[in-house]
Formats: sequence, structure tokens, C-alpha cells
Amino acid sequence: MLTFIGLGLYDERSITVEGREALRGTDRVFAEFYTSRLVGADVADLEAYHDVDVEVRDRAGVERDPEPILEAAESGDAAFLTAGDTMISTTHTDLRLRAEERGIDTRVIHGVTAQSAASSLTGLQNYRFGKATTLPFPYAHGGDDVPASVIETIEANRERGLHTVVYLDIKVGTGPTGPDPDHEEYMTADVAADLLAEAWDDELAVVVARAGSPGAVVAADRLSALAAREFGDPLHLLVIPGDLHHVEADALVGLADAPESLVEE
Repeated sequence: MLTFIGLGLYDERSITVEGREALRGTDRVFAEFYTSRLVGADVADLEAYHDVDVEVRDRAGVERDPEPILEAAESGDAAFLTAGDTMISTTHTDLRLRAEERGIDTRVIHGVTAQSAASSLTGLQNYRFGKATTLPFPYAHGGDDVPASVIETIEANRERGLHTVVYLDIKVGTGPTGPDPDHEEYMTADVAADLLAEAWDDELAVVVARAGSPGAVVAADRLSALAAREFGDPLHLLVIPGDLHHVEADALVGLADAPESLVEE
């Protein structure tokens, strides 16, 4: 059996009760933290709280060399952990399909996602979100600005009146000069806002910082104003609103301190 378990957003306690029970009942536990990570816990915290040993795999160890995970699931019960939900923005469908092709039973135990938390924290209605996009570090795509695909996604959503979640780049194990096992870099919302204000339009945007934590921050303003602020430790994301229902506009003013003049535009 191979069980995919979403750890939620913040620390070792953010997992669901079902996930915790499944985790404690497995023979081997694998995890990856290159697509996202818990902002309030490290591997040692997970191991101590759940009384398990966690084998962390890098991208190559999941995508190109999954054999140790599959062998463990073939001979016993194995768990595969990620922050958030393992089958949403941190998708590992390929690993699940490989297991199924070998006759290994699989199941998914979901965790809270950044997108659902962004909707809850901002007051923007979940069904009014369109396609999400990811803003990479400029060095990661070989340019010095925002990729056209990011702007196209935002504009396509806005043409339909929809909001856009903009995930911010994470680089773990790879830096500006190539592979680097000690490299960890997390794009912050002020950097992202500055990039978008320059490459796109200086429009209303919403910062969500450390969703799921006791110190979550939600702030709405023009991109240029957000670019001049600091939002503390990662993880951060941006939301670019589309058309606002009056309740959504009230929520951005009341929950994210948006200037009323911006939400009325």
C-alpha cells in the first residue's frame, strides 16, 4: 500500500486526524519538500510528533528514481508526504500511476491547500477563481522579467471576471548557477508585486503570507504599494482579483485593509 498524505499548511499538527493515524501505521515514510514546505515545522518536528522516521527525497529521487518508494509499498505499507495536498498544486499523479501499474494499492488522504486557504482568508469566493499560475524567479526561466504565460493567465481570467492565484517560486536544491543541495530560496510577495507592477499593470492585488499559521497576513493594495512593504517569513502568494461581488469587496476592505477606492473601481 502506498498512501499519499497531505500535511496541511503550517506545522506537524496541521495534518488531519485520518492522516495522522495512517502515518503512524506505516512501515516506511517518505517525503518531499521541494514543491512546498511546512512553515512552522521541520523534519525533526514531524518525526518527534508522529514517532516516525522520515526519508526525504529530492526531485530526482521522486520523479526519476522512485524505486525505493515503490519497493517499500510493494513489500509493506509506505506513506508519501508533502505539505498542503499531495494531489493539488504538489501533484504526484505519476508516482501514483507507477504504483497502480505494479499492482500496488494506493490511497490519498487530503490536506488543506494554499488555494483554499487563500479564498478563506481573503473572502474571495472559491468558485470565482480561474486557472492558477506560478511566477518564477527571473533566472529560472532565462529572462529578467515576467514570463508571457503568467500575464496571459491573469488577463484571460480577468476577461471572464475571475480571480487568479499566483504561486511564488520556490527553489530547493537548485540555485542561479545550477544544482546546489544547500540552496533554499523563496520568492516573497513584495518581489513578486514589483515584478508584476513593472511587467503588467499596477492593479489591485492581495498578499497572503503564511496561510495556516497563527500569524497569517492578508494585505490588499496596488501592486506598487505592496512592493514597498515587507511581509515576513515565507510562504507567500498573490491573488489578482477579477470582478468583485459586493461581499468580496467588503471582505477585502475589512479583512485585508484594501483602500475602498480600489475595490470600487
